[in-house]
Amino acid sequence: MIHFIHGTLSDVAEGLVVIEAAGVGYGIHVPASVIGALPPIGEDIKIYTYFSLTQNGVDLYGFLSPEDRAMFTMLLTVSGIGPKGALGILSALTPDDLRMAIVTGDSKAISRAPGVGNKTAQRVVLELKDKLDATEVFSSALDHGHGAGAVVDAGAAAGVYGAQKEAVEALVALGYSNVEASRAVKKVELSEGMTVDQILKASLKNLNFL
Repeated sequence: MIHFIHGTLSDVAEGLVVIEAAGVGYGIHVPASVIGALPPIGEDIKIYTYFSLTQNGVDLYGFLSPEDRAMFTMLLTVSGIGPKGALGILSALTPDDLRMAIVTGDSKAISRAPGVGNKTAQRVVLELKDKLDATEVFSSALDHGHGAGAVVDAGAAAGVYGAQKEAVEALVALGYSNVEASRAVKKVELSEGMTVDQILKASLKNLNFL
């Protein structure tokens, strides 16, 4: 098993990166989220890999963190989903968005991935929902993206977190999906004492740009 490859980013193509390490160029299939976060060609990079050996050949799939790779391998446990299907899902949804879709039962968001129908998306939710901690997923999704204005005091953070959660629920009640709502809320620059209404208004502005 190749757990990771650490080397120089040599080339980038659609859905594929080439990393040179010890004189060898490794072609690694990656989701769209990885392509958008790559350093310039020639820079140092570390990719966490999944080694796939099938009757069709040998492939490497890569991710920027062990947690994202774990989400990929979790998808492979779903009946009917292989490495290419899992990569397609993670190209349509970031790992954080996918986790949110699973714990909230938002199969519609998952079905937007190429080649994934409604039944397959529902199967992903059904088979993986109990494997994820909903509270941890929700907290992680909202924590990502907080900038310099994020609260640091524990008590204040708890209050703002509760307001964030209510804002997401309000957006869902307005007809937005759980994924769309959480994306919009986590883009809000938080400050201590922000109310649900303030977060909601800022989130609605963000939805115009999603």
